[in-house]
Amino acid sequence: MKLSGLVALVALAHGASAHYIWTTLIAGSTTSTAAVRQPVNNSPVTSVTSNDIRCNVNPGAATETVSVASGSTIGFKLDNTLYHLGPAAIYLGKAPSTAASWDGSGANWFKIAEWGATFNPFSFSDFNANQLTTTIPAATPPGEYLVRIEQDALHVAGAPQFYVSCAQIKITGSGSGNPSKVSIPGYVSASDPGLTVNIYYPVPTAYTVPGPRPWRG
Repeated sequence: MKLSGLVALVALAHGASAHYIWTTLIAGSTTSTAAVRQPVNNSPVTSVTSNDIRCNVNPGAATETVSVASGSTIGFKLDNTLYHLGPAAIYLGKAPSTAASWDGSGANWFKIAEWGATFNPFSFSDFNANQLTTTIPAATPPGEYLVRIEQDALHVAGAPQFYVSCAQIKITGSGSGNPSKVSIPGYVSASDPGLTVNIYYPVPTAYTVPGPRPWRG
């Protein structure tokens, strides 16, 4: 790709982007803001090793837990359009008891979807989106979960910004899968090449989304 093309894309990202919040859960045919632990403001988390990386900085309490069947659509909507350049991912974390009483600690998390880079020309597949959705793997065991979305804004080289939200869900079905699980924080290092990469120059010709690979059952 010609550098001028990336410069134009970066200029668009800087000119049109703003801080944002994943405000709305999409779960099957249901949308809910009440199930989301709403961030207190639209500023990003700036440390991947802080406990804030789980569900944002002191988010508000969700007031409902949405039931959704395994195999259904799951995801989040933004309060505006996503113009930041960087990858995104959706994780599920199985609550030890209820989703409402769990703070997200412990090795209970697994990734179910990710959005990475595209090439020729270089960009990210979540660029210019206002919602990101996937499906809950059919093999996901039933129970209460936190579902977490993360978008990593890489437009400031060497200083990634993390836009995260969590929502409370109850997955129904008869799945019996056993995905490998990680802790958040601890799921990715601050020195991960997917976070430290300079997306301006030289233009990347390969890219791996930080964190574990998605589990699809």
